[in-house]
Amino acid sequence: MQVLELLIFAALAAVVLYQLYAVLGRRVGRQPEEKPPGSAPRTALESAAASALAPDGATLVGLAAVKAKDPAFDLDAFLQGARTAFETIVQGFAAKDREALRPLLTAEVYAAFDAVMIQRETEGRTETVDFMQPPRADLEASAVDGDMARLKVRFLAEFRSRSKGPEGEAVDDKRTAEVWTFERALASRDPNWTLARVEAAQA
Repeated sequence: MQVLELLIFAALAAVVLYQLYAVLGRRVGRQPEEKPPGSAPRTALESAAASALAPDGATLVGLAAVKAKDPAFDLDAFLQGARTAFETIVQGFAAKDREALRPLLTAEVYAAFDAVMIQRETEGRTETVDFMQPPRADLEASAVDGDMARLKVRFLAEFRSRSKGPEGEAVDDKRTAEVWTFERALASRDPNWTLARVEAAQA
């Protein structure tokens, strides 16, 4: 009798174990690589979007391209630095402070600024600039060309200019809107951006 009971229990255990294996060993639900039943094939646009997200062979633009080559890039920190650079450059240009300007400008922009400063020195003109409030800086555009990143920043600023020349002294309150293009070689260990272009903008 005991042998018969053992055989029955063994048979029941085998059935339970088989059912347990059938549940645990089977994939439940749709797997990531499977498409839902009846779904349409992936379109060309979907394929392109998927490849753009892939790390290999992806074509990235704008800030995504900057971040891809410089993962440490932070937009808020960049804009804060751009505001500081804007104030330093505007005040340095007014004061003809070449030492302050040189590391912040590309060679072409520095040459253009220097030509104006030389003319003002020849005419005996001096100027100081005081900002009434911190300038506003907004990212206008961004692009990467090879290893060179270029970011356009739109500045709105209000400042007081005090100038002195052969005709006398003048005090002017000015409001300016400009788009500045900053550039940086992303492979360089130098984290600083330099001013590569200045354009007028609508206020």
